[in-house]
Amino acid sequence: MTHSDAGRYAAKHKPGETPDKRIVEAVRQKAAVGELACAEAERIGAMLVVPPAEIGRTLDLLELRIGRCQLGLFGYPEGKTVRPAAAVDSDFEAVIRARLADGRLPCKAAWEIAAERKLARMAVSSACEALSIRIKPCQLGAF
Repeated sequence: MTHSDAGRYAAKHKPGETPDKRIVEAVRQKAAVGELACAEAERIGAMLVVPPAEIGRTLDLLELRIGRCQLGLFGYPEGKTVRPAAAVDSDFEAVIRARLADGRLPCKAAWEIAAERKLARMAVSSACEALSIRIKPCQLGAF
């Protein structure tokens, strides 16, 4: 959803859907005013053993924004923080391109590539910026 959708995130879901109370409690403990950082959402999911999409759904139903994307794509006061890599070696490019779905790199695949290569997640998004590859969809459902 876009900035113009702020305050209407629950509209992405069926009317009457209710969030898991365990997730709501954990989110309320960690959320700042109106938002929860991506890293906190990841930690909550790991702690409660629920997929990121379920955390994202809960955030939507609570009308909370996701902040500080770990790939640098959104949720920062200055906007998108990821910058294109100066260079991307052909091996790294091939690894990224092999994981594309519909011409885009899923967020989950970006995280997996970073883990496999022992890189910061932002290094993968930076390479994607340099290669003009969009990262989508977000594991939390932000985009």
